[in-house]
Order: sequence, then C-alpha cells, then structure tokens
Amino acid sequence: MKNPKKEAPFPTKEQVLEFIRESPVPVGKREIARAFHITGDNRILLKDLLRDLEGDGAIEKGGRRRLAPPASLPPVGVLIISDIDADGEVIARPMNWADPENDPPRIVMMPERRGQAGFAIGDRVLARLNRLRDDYYEGKTIRKLDGNQQAQIVGVYELGREGGRLRPADRRAKAEFVILPQNAGDAKPGDLVVAEVLPSSRLGLKQARVVEVLGGVDEPRAISLIAIHQHGIPTVFPTAALEEAAAAEEPTLAGRTDLRDYPLVTIDGADARDFDDAVFAEPDTDPNNKGGFHLLVAIADVSFYVRPGSALDRSAYERGNSCYFPDRVVPMLPEALSNELCSLKPGVNRACLAVHIWIDASGQIKRHKFVRGLMRSAARLIYEQVQAAQDGAPDDLTGPLLDPVIRPLYQAYAVLAHARSRRGTLELDLPERKVAIGEDGKVASIGVRARLDSHRLVEEFMIAANVAAAEALEAKSSPCMYRVHAEPALDKLEPLREFLKSLGYNLAKGQVMRPATFTNILDKARETPESEIISTVILRSQAQAVYQPDNIGHFGLALARYAHFTSPIRRYADLVVHRALVRAYGLGDGGLTDEEMGRFEKMGEQTSGTERRAAEAERDALDRYIAAYLADRVGATFSGKTSGVTHFGLFVTLDETGAEGIIPISTLPDDFYDHDEIHHALIGRRHRRVFKLGERVKVRLLEADAITGSMVFRLLHDDGSEMPAGRGSGTGANHRGRGKRGEEAPAPSIDAPRPPRRRR
Repeated sequence: MKNPKKEAPFPTKEQVLEFIRESPVPVGKREIARAFHITGDNRILLKDLLRDLEGDGAIEKGGRRRLAPPASLPPVGVLIISDIDADGEVIARPMNWADPENDPPRIVMMPERRGQAGFAIGDRVLARLNRLRDDYYEGKTIRKLDGNQQAQIVGVYELGREGGRLRPADRRAKAEFVILPQNAGDAKPGDLVVAEVLPSSRLGLKQARVVEVLGGVDEPRAISLIAIHQHGIPTVFPTAALEEAAAAEEPTLAGRTDLRDYPLVTIDGADARDFDDAVFAEPDTDPNNKGGFHLLVAIADVSFYVRPGSALDRSAYERGNSCYFPDRVVPMLPEALSNELCSLKPGVNRACLAVHIWIDASGQIKRHKFVRGLMRSAARLIYEQVQAAQDGAPDDLTGPLLDPVIRPLYQAYAVLAHARSRRGTLELDLPERKVAIGEDGKVASIGVRARLDSHRLVEEFMIAANVAAAEALEAKSSPCMYRVHAEPALDKLEPLREFLKSLGYNLAKGQVMRPATFTNILDKARETPESEIISTVILRSQAQAVYQPDNIGHFGLALARYAHFTSPIRRYADLVVHRALVRAYGLGDGGLTDEEMGRFEKMGEQTSGTERRAAEAERDALDRYIAAYLADRVGATFSGKTSGVTHFGLFVTLDETGAEGIIPISTLPDDFYDHDEIHHALIGRRHRRVFKLGERVKVRLLEADAITGSMVFRLLHDDGSEMPAGRGSGTGANHRGRGKRGEEAPAPSIDAPRPPRRRR
C-alpha cells in the first residue's frame, strides 16, 4: 500500500510576496499556486492571503488580474526615450504614467541589434520589460513606433513655397517639421517657437503644432531662451514658492552664535549680484600650532528658509541648481532669497551656517567646528580688486582691509596651496571662454577668463570647508551627500596611454593611478605646442564627478572624503548637506528629515542629472553666442588648432575666440581617410597625409549658425591660400553640415567647489 502524498506546507505572506517581487513579470494566482504546490481548499486560503497583501498595499492588481508590486509595469509597454547619458546608456519612461505621487521606475534600454537605427530622445518604442528590482527595469525593443513624442521642440518658424516649416535648433534633429496654417498659431516667419510633434502615419516630413512663441529669432534674448527651452529648464516659480520666499523674515540672534565681530568679506566676480560665502583668516594663537591658521568660512543659511517638503523645497529640488548664461541666470531660488536674505551683503545682518577650521603649518586640518551664526559682511570685494591690493595697489575700499583681512587670507592660502601640491591633485588649467554682452543685448566681445591667485584663494577655502563638512557628518555617523569622483576607467586609460606615447610621454602600465600621475605629464608638456591638447585628452579620460551617499573619495582633488557645502543658494546638494549638519549637531530647525534620509540615493541621482542638464544648456548657449558673434565674419580667415578628430571630420578651435567648428571630411584634400581613434588622427590611404589632434591650421569660416550654434570651416594652406576642392571621404563619414560635436560625449566635470558666477 502506497503512503499518501505529503501535502506541501502553506506559504507565508513573506514567501508569497518574495515570489511576486522576484518575478520579472506580473503573475497570476495560478502561477503562485503552482509554485507552492497549493491545491484543494488551500486555494481559498491563498485567495484570502493575496487579498490581505493587496489591502496592505504590498501588491496591486494589473491587467488580466495579474499581481505585481506597487507601481509595477506590464511585461510589454509603450515607452518614450527620455535621456541618453554621456556613456550612451539609453533611459526610457512609460508613455502613460498615471501615478502623480510617485516617479516611474527607471528603464534602461538594451543596445539595439546591429543594423538597427539608434535611439533619439523622444522616440517611442514598443518594448518587452524585465523587472530587475521594484524601481528598475530592463527594456528590449520589439519595434519602434511612428512619431517622435518630444515634450518640446524649439526652432525657427519659416515660410517656404510649400507652407510653414519648423527648423529645429537642436543639431541632432534629423529633419524639419511641417506646420500647417491651422497649427501655426500666432507665429510669424522668423519667430523662435516651441512646438509639439503631432502623431502621424504619413510618409515624408512629420507635422508639428506651435504651442508658444518666444519672440523674434533676432532678439537678443533668443539665444539663451533656445537653450533654456531645449533642455527643459524650469523658469517660472510656483506661486506658493514665491509667497514663501516673500514671507521670509530678517534673521535675529536667537539660537545663533554672534559672528558680527569677525571682519568676514565676500570675494566674487564683478558682475555677481548674490554673495553666499564669506571668508576670514588669522594666525592661530595656540602656542602648540605655530605657523597654523584659524579660518572662518560663513555660508548663507539657506536651510533656515527652505524647509523640507515646502513649496520652495520642491521647486529647488526640481531645478537642482542655478543655470548661468551670458545674459541671465535661471536661479534655483526666488530672488527674494537668492539676492536678498540669503545674499551676504555688506553691512547687514545675515543668517549663516559657518565653520571654524584650524589648520597647521603644513595645511592639514587639525579640527573644525560648525555653528549657526549671525554675521555682517565687512565688504563686498571682487577678485581683481583683491589681487591688486595684494600686489601693492590697494584702492579706497581694500586699503584699510589690507593688513587685517587680505594679507592673512593670502598667508593662509599659501599654506593650503602647499598642502594641495603635496597631496598631488589633478591640475588641468584649461582656458574658460567669457562672453561679454553689450547694452544692446548682443555679444560685445569674447575672451578668456583670467585665473588669479584670488580665485585660487577662495577655491582653497571652499575646499577646506567642504572637507570639514564631510568629516563632521562622518563623525556623527550621519548620512552625507558626497561629491565623488572615481578614478579613470581602464577602457579610457589604454587609448590615452597610446596617444601620449605617440607624443613621447609615458603613462606606465600596471601603476596605481593617482592624480599626480597625470599632473606630472602636464608639467612636462607645459610650454610645449601640445600642452593644451594633452590637457583636453586627459580631461576626456576622466570620470564624471557626481553626488551620491556612498563615499568612494574624490580622485581629482586627491581627497578621501568630500562634500559640497559652500553654495546652497545655487546647488541643491549643498542644501542637503546643510540640513544634515543641522540635524547631526542639533543646530535648530530645518534639519534633514527621516523621509529625506530614506531617499538619499535618489536625491543624488536627481542633483547629478540637473547639474549635467545645466552644464549642457550653458555650453550650448555659449556656442550659439559665439556663432552669432562670428556670423558677420563668414568668409574671414582664422588661425586655430585641431581640437577633435572624428570619422566625419576635424574639429578646430580658433585662437581668437575659442570658437569651435568642423572641417567636414568631404572637403579635405582628395583621398579616402581612415580614422585612427587611438592616435586621434585621420590618415589618407593613397597619399598618407595625416591630420592629427593639436595641429596648427588656417581655416576659412564658411557657415556660422546662431540657431544651432554650429560652424563649418574650410581648410587652407599655411599661407592662407585655397586648397584644391577635395572629394575626401572616410569610414562612415557623413557630416550633414554639422559644426558641433554631436557624436562625442562632453568632457566630464571633475569638480567646481564654487560654480562660476556670471550675470545675476
């Protein structure tokens, strides 16, 4: 006689929930019963268990009564491509997301099969979805759907023989759009407009509808507006946020340390209108710290005014940081705060979060102390003014401050600079372009920003304060939003090694990579023709600096721990660090909440993303301003240097303005050119002519398009004479008139302890 079959034990809620969570697709009651061998009357118990889980919010019912964790996606869905990062990873989101309280899960698209067209932002795809965890999916394209559904397309409305057209400002756009008369709204030819793409199944150009007219394309404000709208940067504060800012009150001494006797000064650019950091230094009077200094860095107490969960906070989180353009700033906070109560103006009481730092004679931080204070700035100084005073030419304002304030600042800076040098940081001194706007709103001049010791002084004080913030939070085992910078990836180092070898510089294999390794090479190359190009290639080999709660150190600054603390007016990450310090050290209201602590990783991703968005918008606007400036000089001859080599041509940076444009490969002297990626060169197959990175060239400007920011050059002989019209071609060459880098990722941001301040 056979023994009766032993019945499987009934699963617990936790076991069933784990099964549902681990399934890459939603499951039904039948699959659960089969997995746990549930039969007979136990099916009724399973039904009750699932009803309890659904009532608890642990699972939810989808289509065809399938079960999944909350906010899950179906196994197949329509997606829209929302982002393509610098590494080429394609990010998508659900086409229809109906939960306004929660962000949709992150969807990373699998690479397309060979031969398929790549993705563009705004593309719609039908995809198979595989859940890797609750908030993270992998998408595999089943097929692409007609109609790019970008939220906004910015361009110029034009009229041709066939009717209205939209010429996109985005150089990546593949074609113009048709705008029928009924879809043109109030747009007139030559207007800069925002349009939405209309669904279409017809062949030929896609249709669009004008949703906003920004003004005439020739208006001075048009250039930055293109970048603002193209990158989706919010420009209008919610009414509730403006009301909260307007209701903010002047600070009092209650609960604060009185710092008004310290002659703190702000040091900024001449065109700055907000001042959120002030500095002071004096020799340390401690006999056990001979040659050491006491530093005081005071930062506007933004966390006192912008409380977690408030309308101001939600708006700041969405923006992530301020965006700086030659003619304007899009601030993270309303002007009632950024230009008033959180601006450390001279002679008025201001709330601050300050750190006392004591350094020894070698520049090492011995100790620090954070306080919530009330300060009064002694003076608003500019970089050039401070440097002139230190160099022996003080003015009426800096004269009385020279001995008690300015000289001690420089003495402390000398100690910090020595520590930086000994630490072995990555020193990339690349020129930064500066666009000056005239009273008519047009470009008056283009130059290179001066780099003075006064700039470096402020930077070193800010770095010291940032290090102190990270150390202080670690000492309390508090969450910290670190600013991290990973060492270069191996796949970036090998091409760099080969390139440097071709120029006679050695980057040995097998050695531990340190910032000083690269700085030593840069020092050897200094004052040589290839110096700037080596700096550029080394910069492109570096990782992107980001915000995250897990510390991996800061490679570029050679620091074990680092956090941004010094610019909470314009960086949300700094505001988070302020809140963490307030909570960790019991400094009053406005500290980090439990809810914020639970989503630190997500906050880091958000602020890193908005930082990249702002950088791209600022760079695009700068390119457009420079193209507009040179538009009147089409046909002129310029000297420059090859700054990029691609399979579709040579990028050239002009000496005079720093403008960059392309020499299409089709215009190079007659030959078939191979692209040598390792040595950054185009090599002719027949005549073996080589065009390589860093070469001096003469070019003629053929096109300068202020709408796209693109410029096209023609290569000339050294004496300025025309080269024979070429039929040059290369592997995969197809420039389509591009005059901006479309295929290369931008050089990464290693770090900026204090963002550049332009017009505000």
